[in-house]
Amino acid sequence: MAPDPCRFSHKQCITMNMKLQDLIVFENDELVALNKPSGLLSIPDREGKDASLKELLQNTYPSIFTIHRLDRETSGLIIFAKDAEAHKHFSQQFEARKTIKIYNGLVIGSVSQASGSIDAPIAENMVKRGTMIIHRRGKQALTDFNVLKDFKIYSWMEFRIHTGRTHQIRIHAREIGHPLAGDPIYGDGKPVYLSSFKSRFNLSKEHLEERPLLNRLALHASRLKIETRDGHWLELEAPLHKDLKATLQQLEKRK
Repeated sequence: MAPDPCRFSHKQCITMNMKLQDLIVFENDELVALNKPSGLLSIPDREGKDASLKELLQNTYPSIFTIHRLDRETSGLIIFAKDAEAHKHFSQQFEARKTIKIYNGLVIGSVSQASGSIDAPIAENMVKRGTMIIHRRGKQALTDFNVLKDFKIYSWMEFRIHTGRTHQIRIHAREIGHPLAGDPIYGDGKPVYLSSFKSRFNLSKEHLEERPLLNRLALHASRLKIETRDGHWLELEAPLHKDLKATLQQLEKRK
């Protein structure tokens, strides 16, 4: 095994390795698939101050290669290759748009159109760095969507992206007038509270203020279909994390 590259204390490294095992949803000789929590970087950023999923993997595996990434705020399915050949094979699939990528998200409001496609080019925002805009000078971006549940105040959506632009689902959701809940860039960034949709809501005596059901971007990479090197299609799935799952359960109760 390669030398331990973890920058953190030995105790922190052990803790992170224990958590890493809880995140793995599938593994074979070619790749490892994980259910990334919201708030964790996929790969190290330029500053290198915060832990990333790739660093956690490097602390366990002799070699690991980045195939794709998720926004820090997005939870869900992400895969890493275990060797250079697998990395080339899967990266080419992503570049050729042969992979099938399915996301789920909770958007604000009731979406009138049950299904459809958003075909709007995405470009970097030259005024506000790190954000994106819909603009004709941008690259083509195509997103299919379906409304799975209409809760009136929110809608539970399924998205399939045919391109992999930065913040694609987030900015396309805003484009149709229904930004993702908890999105601080393209939405209002407000947490989801039970009191916002439950009538006669009262705090318990033990709590002075209400805790949010969901306090992050409501976007989850749920499914991925890719072709292995031997020609077989592999379908991977990452279950919802507790916060999104609990939010949906509460919305279902009060639908």
